[in-house]
Amino acid sequence: MTKLDDTLTMLKELTDAKGIPGNEREPREVMKKYIEPFSDKIEQDGLGSLIASKTGDENGPKIMVAGHLDEVGFMVSKIDDKGFLSFQTVGGWWSQVMLAQRVTIVTRSGDTVTGVIGSKPPHILSPEARKKPVDIKDMFIDVGATSKEEAKKWGILPGDMVVPYFEFTVMNNEKLLLAKAWDNRIGVAIAIDVLKGLKDVKHSNVVFGVGAAQEEVGLRGARTAATKIQPDIGIAVDVGIAGDTPGITSKEATGKMGDGPQILLFDASMVSHKGLRDLVVDTAEENNIPYQFETIPGGGTDAGSIHITGTGVPSLAICIPTRYIHSHAGILHRDDYENTVKLIIAVIKKLDRETVNKITFE
Repeated sequence: MTKLDDTLTMLKELTDAKGIPGNEREPREVMKKYIEPFSDKIEQDGLGSLIASKTGDENGPKIMVAGHLDEVGFMVSKIDDKGFLSFQTVGGWWSQVMLAQRVTIVTRSGDTVTGVIGSKPPHILSPEARKKPVDIKDMFIDVGATSKEEAKKWGILPGDMVVPYFEFTVMNNEKLLLAKAWDNRIGVAIAIDVLKGLKDVKHSNVVFGVGAAQEEVGLRGARTAATKIQPDIGIAVDVGIAGDTPGITSKEATGKMGDGPQILLFDASMVSHKGLRDLVVDTAEENNIPYQFETIPGGGTDAGSIHITGTGVPSLAICIPTRYIHSHAGILHRDDYENTVKLIIAVIKKLDRETVNKITFE
């Protein structure tokens, strides 16, 4: 077993934390623990987004670096008479990655109950039905209860959060990290490390490291946090599609793990700001930081909300190519994470008032 260094310990704590949209307290507390030593001030917005700031020049432009705290998961919607739980997906799920997967129900008191996602066994299905994916509406969660009363006795109620269960693992190739909730605790880790990297560095701006709430259900916390901050520049950090697995063509996805952060040109929520994009690309080239371009016609990032805050904010999303997102387990490359931190710090050092004005108004 690999001995965890300080960075891996932080990543383990962040990904192990349980937090679906609207239930981000646990990952928020982990983020606060790690980012507070490098912050001048810690605040929260009304939705539960954490906002940590570090001032270089209090009269300089405000730079918002946001990862989101929430992960895709489920919510208990009903308990039947036999103690089985009906559930609602919270965030986007593909039914084929869900069956027979272990989950953790978090009760109101904070206690946890282990469950597994079940459905009818294939042995009693017709040959035609066996060939079709099981609909999510036909799945349930089995917690081992024998009645509704027993499930309630354990503290389970409708509205309780249900989180995928998976243990953080360093793979045999120690650069590859396997965990739940990379989407988007890796962005939260990057926001922490950006403030850490600026600890003793002069910068001509005020930097806000943000853990946004409720991204997976509509980029909501980034909007409320940006309304509170009123940033001059927005950088969202999220996961991207890794196209280096069997069956994916170069037309579908070009990103490769280990080839550097992905500069997102376009997604369903935003066209990236050309001036900011050019600055990021030039900075990567000057510092010999590898990078990739990415377009994702579906989905969006927190930059989609940040860029339409107030009168408009030049914004960009930088993504970490990740395999198997929106499932119980994802894989990413540690070098991509570290190169993203380097790139964002180098960009922030350039963002004085003159440069921001040039990006915004030329």
